[in-house]
Amino acid sequence: MQSDSEPNALPKSEPSSTQGKATQIIHNRRHKDSLGSPYSPVYNTTTYRFPDTASLQEVIEGRTPGNLYTRWGSNPTIRELEQGLARLEEAEDALAFASGMAAISASLFAHGGNGIVCVGDLYGGTQELLTKHFQPLGISVTFLLQHDSEQLAGALSKPGMLVYCETPANPTLAILDIQKLAEQAHAKGALLAVDNTFASPINQRPLALGADLTIHSASKFLGGHSDITAGAVMASTKLISPIALWRKNLGQILAPETAALLSRSLRTLPVRVQQHNENAMKVASAMTKHPAIERVLYPGLPNFPGHSLAARQMDGFGGVLTIEIKGSREQAAKVADNLRVFLLATSLGGVESLVSQPCNTSHHSISREERELHGITDGMLRLSVGLEDTHDLIADLQQALAQL
Repeated sequence: MQSDSEPNALPKSEPSSTQGKATQIIHNRRHKDSLGSPYSPVYNTTTYRFPDTASLQEVIEGRTPGNLYTRWGSNPTIRELEQGLARLEEAEDALAFASGMAAISASLFAHGGNGIVCVGDLYGGTQELLTKHFQPLGISVTFLLQHDSEQLAGALSKPGMLVYCETPANPTLAILDIQKLAEQAHAKGALLAVDNTFASPINQRPLALGADLTIHSASKFLGGHSDITAGAVMASTKLISPIALWRKNLGQILAPETAALLSRSLRTLPVRVQQHNENAMKVASAMTKHPAIERVLYPGLPNFPGHSLAARQMDGFGGVLTIEIKGSREQAAKVADNLRVFLLATSLGGVESLVSQPCNTSHHSISREERELHGITDGMLRLSVGLEDTHDLIADLQQALAQL
């Protein structure tokens, strides 16, 4: 969605129908192509010509739908993707970005100027953005631990502030009560933004639980094949418009080719996420029995601290889990180094299984003291469970653990 002065080439997403999620995702962006293709071609177009100045003026001032300039998001391929993204979260509108951090930064700039209160664990990149850029700019940022969420009302000292959280969180998989946070935020005139990357819209829809904005690193489950870098924000048209202005002026638009690849990936999202859920549950259950593992963090396990809440607000428990190795940082690294099916790499949500050590990757820029304050230990390994056969994944972990 563009701001009021920018063109909008495609209609907004229609309200949810009685169709199932997979049917909606596959068919809701169907394009009437003149050659009969069921999907839109890729418009690798930077600019668009007009027959006369009057026609250009009609589009640039928003009186007539049309395309003007791709950096503004005014591109049929990008707008078709955004229509699909909006439907995923049952939102009025959506914006696609060149990365998840681009989506986060534009959203925080657009709605966090009166102050930001972060609840629970955050991705290391988000925390770095807030502490090294937002705070030096004079924007108030308050960090509350998960167990300090009851202090949220006191931290919201004036109207117009923004509450920001991740659930499930990275890498502890901690679960926050979205409905409760939304009620607390709204009671103080604040907005709630939820990073929904780890869950995906198949497992969790924050807007339906009362959140105002939902944000994704689309490089993860939405893309699903480790071949694109993208981000997304879904919200009401009113809240999307100021974010679009930041995206335009910061130059954060994704390329049309990337938009087309992401649209392709969305069509298989439901079946992929279902398999991620099943595989992760099997791997997590198997790892709880291993003597070399101190604990397994996965919302689907009955003994996980946030299991009952996750079961209430999620439709599935996701494809990511964290195991904590007994012993030192070096022993955890040794396990990661000896894995053969799991690939030692950052990111998550792809069809292939990945392993990373948070203290060396996602939270490397955070001090050890700060990590430990959030329960992130040096012995943790985050597992993004892919779509391989689970007996191969479990056997791979067992052989790597046997070498300790």
